[in-house]
Amino acid sequence: MSARLFLISAALIATLLGGTIQPAAARFSVCNKTARPTSVALGFFNGKEWASSGWWKISAGDCAALIEEPLLARFYYVYAKPEDLGGAWEGDRSFCVKADGRFTIQGRADCLAQGYEVKRFFQVDTGNTPDWTENLAD
Repeated sequence: MSARLFLISAALIATLLGGTIQPAAARFSVCNKTARPTSVALGFFNGKEWASSGWWKISAGDCAALIEEPLLARFYYVYAKPEDLGGAWEGDRSFCVKADGRFTIQGRADCLAQGYEVKRFFQVDTGNTPDWTENLAD
């Protein structure tokens, strides 16, 4: 093989490998597999204290990244409610939420005394993976 052909082959291989090897996008996402827009809140332990954050409005059939970095905890907590329809995806873990609008709340005690609502979130076990997608379905 000539030196020129070898260099072209090596460059082609490097280009192909470089184009296919990409770091994984680590995040916690929620996909709305329903026919209605849905509002979602997330509960989590940030390493020091419990916190909750929301509301993400997720259109029918869309997904949203709630955390855009590698996950550090095994368990996260989700509460979701469809727009213009009763019911919710809920569980047995209480977190504070605001009635409307974006929020981040430190702590999960004395919600009512602080002027917040209390919602019951369901637990999501990520298995300690750095990336997780939770699907909401009817």
